[in-house]
Amino acid sequence: MQLYYAPTSPFSRKVRIIARELGLEGKIAEIMIDPWTDAALREHNPLAKVPTLVLENGMSVFESAVICDYLDEVARANGRETGIIPHEGPERLNALQWQGLADGMMAATGRLFADSRRPENERSDFVMDRQHAAVQRSIDVIEGGIISLATDSPDIGILSVAVALEYVDFRWPDGRFVVSDDLRHWISELSDRPSMIATRYHLLPV
Repeated sequence: MQLYYAPTSPFSRKVRIIARELGLEGKIAEIMIDPWTDAALREHNPLAKVPTLVLENGMSVFESAVICDYLDEVARANGRETGIIPHEGPERLNALQWQGLADGMMAATGRLFADSRRPENERSDFVMDRQHAAVQRSIDVIEGGIISLATDSPDIGILSVAVALEYVDFRWPDGRFVVSDDLRHWISELSDRPSMIATRYHLLPV
């Protein structure tokens, strides 16, 4: 399998982390690209977005949640007893709900960052305020619930939230978002996992 990714993309990072947590990194060739300029990407994904996973039969799988679900099935088919996505019950819904919140938070963070780089006369204060509120409110909701969850065997929801929170710090290191000390301690426990260390955000080479 081949995975097209960008090191600044939180959705790419989520997939790369999940692959490592499932022990599948050796089965995936990771190809770092700039999705804005790499014409080859559109051959595999009409949206020209990362992450995009190309299977051995040539089929392309895109959207991070879909890729993670597929990798979870591959790991189970290869004999792994416990996947990253609970199969049923409240645990499954809870994990997927946290993933959904994290994905929305990552999208809002990215849009806010992109808008902030536009000339002032091309920005919409209403849109930027809305995205800022979405990110801060998501952080507040996370603090109100997920930090009670254990970090020793994280599922897709917990890992997605960690990816989203670190993305906020990557794009906004100036501390404009309020993150409590308790939540930062919770993040730090996950940040030391090998999968997180191996996939740190960084800018594309110039």
